[in-house]
Amino acid sequence: MLNIDRFRHPSRLLVYLLIMMHALTGCVGSQSKPTATGPQLASSFEEETSEVTYTGPRLDVIIPAFSPGLSEDEANYEEEGIWPELRRAEANRFAYKLKQALEDTGKFGAVRVTPDNTASGDLYVLGEIIESNGMDLAFDMEVVDVSGKQWLDENIEHEVTEGFYKNPRNEGIDAYDPAFEDAANRIVAALLEQQQRRLAELKQIADLRFGASFNEQAFLPYLNTDAQPMTVNAMPSDADPLFQRVKSVRVREQLFIDNLQQDYSGFSQQMEDSYLVWQKASFTEMQLRKEANTKSWLKIAGGVLLVAAAIAAAASGEPYDNNIGADIAAVAAGVGGAVLINSGFTSREEAKMHQDAINELGESVNLEMSPQVISFEEKTVELTGDVEEQFQQWRAFMSQMYELEATPETQL
Repeated sequence: MLNIDRFRHPSRLLVYLLIMMHALTGCVGSQSKPTATGPQLASSFEEETSEVTYTGPRLDVIIPAFSPGLSEDEANYEEEGIWPELRRAEANRFAYKLKQALEDTGKFGAVRVTPDNTASGDLYVLGEIIESNGMDLAFDMEVVDVSGKQWLDENIEHEVTEGFYKNPRNEGIDAYDPAFEDAANRIVAALLEQQQRRLAELKQIADLRFGASFNEQAFLPYLNTDAQPMTVNAMPSDADPLFQRVKSVRVREQLFIDNLQQDYSGFSQQMEDSYLVWQKASFTEMQLRKEANTKSWLKIAGGVLLVAAAIAAAASGEPYDNNIGADIAAVAAGVGGAVLINSGFTSREEAKMHQDAINELGESVNLEMSPQVISFEEKTVELTGDVEEQFQQWRAFMSQMYELEATPETQL
């Protein structure tokens, strides 16, 4: 039976009313809101960019090796805390990591790392390293399509937290991976904003620009280069022998660059172990630097004081003093002090050791390749030097082959 006396006090009545309103609200809300267990309503899922279905043209992406972001004045390297050979190694590694991240999205055609930005493609991703010290990664990323339209010009930043290295599941994982996933997602978001008609036109522009790199007179009139970004005036007939020739040469270039991917992959794999250890050691070093004015150097100073205290305690004891506890305390203080001092410098030594290993790779960062003989329609050429030199030699050879086909009576 309801006790009326309970409600005679105004404040008590107000409390009961609020409780009843809350209960009723909970009942209404439970009708439209799923419980925490069991299958969830479709509306409860937020559609992520990487999960959006894409049915448009699959653009071929070119990622030139990143610019290492080195100062022109070598005297600044030490002041800026930059190891040039390490940066040059990272310039290749980062381009390859971004290639993998873009491939994982499943929304592009071939994604190729190249020595420079002269290779033929539909979309170009240009990167420049701003900072990389094991804890903080930052690079500038510009995305431009083959028509000259800029899609993105953004800074990608990522800070590695201490929790990353405390998680055993992250063993063998690059601490910078989230930065490249973020970059890839931004590129996908920009892709989804483009009109599919325009994306299809980019494929045509790529063919025509490649053709114009061999024969401007034949292919440049098909492009409206006065427009910014450029557009297509018309397309040559598929039966046009010059157009067929250009497409054949372009396929050969793509195959040549596809073979280079093994070299970029091998280079990244070769530096993997040392690089991951360097990352962790450098991360520890950066932690010490950030705490330099407080915890880190106080830690080292405290270690020195502990050692000094140990020495003082031992020196103050009488020759025949049997106070074993005091001796143990003195020794413990000395050992503790040594551990503190050592913890302040171990990361420097470990980072230096693995930095040296990476620097050895960095010295051959241009990916020295074995000489190779390339054949094309009964003509051969030997390519020598690093990856960039061989790519340029191959382009010169293919240009010569194109000219030979266009002027068969001319002796080249």
